Amino acid sequence: MNHAARIVMQGGWLAQPLIDDVAALAGAADIERCGQRTVRLGGFAAWPDAARAARITARCAAARADVAFIPRPRPLDAYRLAVMDMDSTLITIECIDEIADLKGLKPAVSAITAAAMRGELDYPESLRRRVALLRGLGVEALEQVYSERLRLSPGAELMLGAFASAGLRTLLVSGGFTFFTERLKHRLGIDDARSNTLGIENGKLTGEVIGEIVDADAKRRELLAACARLGADPADAIAIGDGANDLAMMGAAGVSIAYRAKAVVRAQASHAINHNGLEAVLPLFGT
Repeated sequence: MNHAARIVMQGGWLAQPLIDDVAALAGAADIERCGQRTVRLGGFAAWPDAARAARITARCAAARADVAFIPRPRPLDAYRLAVMDMDSTLITIECIDEIADLKGLKPAVSAITAAAMRGELDYPESLRRRVALLRGLGVEALEQVYSERLRLSPGAELMLGAFASAGLRTLLVSGGFTFFTERLKHRLGIDDARSNTLGIENGKLTGEVIGEIVDADAKRRELLAACARLGADPADAIAIGDGANDLAMMGAAGVSIAYRAKAVVRAQASHAINHNGLEAVLPLFGT
């Protein structure tokens, strides 16, 4: 199919009846299997309109398959930058919730986190409220969360390896904390990282965030600044996130990918991955 318009379906098991149904709905003449988990459809008499696209999306969702509509595919190496959120995107946890759990405060902190990610609370204020609850906790709790609870999202290393092979610069930009982003940066070979710094005195958290908080606008500025350093257009950037705090960043990028995201994020992203791991990012780009 090369760079022709395509629909990409991905899932653990793409049964032939599902593929046939979607091909018929889309008016696709070409069906190409790309391994066991991915199918590409092409050869459209006409590109699906909004109503047909909604029916295709619903059919795939019912089968726990992801679907992406790509009218103008570009190869991965046509991009210059990939920017990722950390919590619940590159990794499976919300670090602040797990830190709070060690102080018996996870339900209270998680409720604030969830509201912030849905866009119901101002992010800087929500972060200050959550961090204040952690005052007095020993810094060893951070190491315990990193070593015992932090797990990479499925497919994260495969995705990052493909970005590196294609020559993309990578940036981890997070409303979380430098304790975690710096470790992940070095562990995974990520080029740059930006996040928040927790106040620490005498080996204990002060309950404060030091310096400017990395909120939605700061994430967007970091993406644009990284593009400027590269001499790249923001259209040549890929942004991946899951919460309302990622929307400004994602909106500035040429391609935005909502990964197991809140509904408000899925609705505004170029593509959504709901049922697969981060490896599902890669078939979204032409070969």
